[in-house]
Amino acid sequence: MAAAVLGASARALRPRSWLVGTWQTQARDAHQRASLLSFWDLIPMRAEPLKKKKKVDPKKDQAAKDRLKKKIRRLEKASQELIPIEDFITPLRFLDKERQRPQVELPFEEEERRALLLKKWSLYKQQEHEMERDAIRSMLEAQQEALRELQLAAPELYEEAIKRDPGLFPFEREGPDYTPPVANYQPPEGRYHDITKVYTQVEFKR
Repeated sequence: MAAAVLGASARALRPRSWLVGTWQTQARDAHQRASLLSFWDLIPMRAEPLKKKKKVDPKKDQAAKDRLKKKIRRLEKASQELIPIEDFITPLRFLDKERQRPQVELPFEEEERRALLLKKWSLYKQQEHEMERDAIRSMLEAQQEALRELQLAAPELYEEAIKRDPGLFPFEREGPDYTPPVANYQPPEGRYHDITKVYTQVEFKR
């Protein structure tokens, strides 16, 4: 109660100039809000008026659908002809059984000699593979031991040593050939007669 009385007496003791200043501030704020609202009213609308839907003749619509269905049926009946791949087709003259090479019957001694030669070759390749495997294993162990010692002695050199060498790739290697290469061999240019068939795709006429 005492607080209310003090508030009323304080408002009564306030000067007239303070009331006028407050009223002017409120009026200015109201004017700014009104001007802002009027600014938004001046912005043109970006929306377009709704277009009237065109009336579609049901007969024309049905006729267009019928034409489309007829065209689809016509395309299904007249499928495009596939172009044959000549490389995958064996000519009939090569399928004649009379052209087959007769199997050569070797004598018993020759068969035994070839079988023994194959066994010797297999044993030789097995021993060669084991020797290469042991050599690679010993080199890897020596490399790991050297890297461990290098890491203890010079860490900077160790970091440089374990970096990947970009010069190793791309890696190219030629395998063994059936026959040894002939030195200074000049292949003949040769001549050929091109008998490649040319196919034309027949397009469907509408």
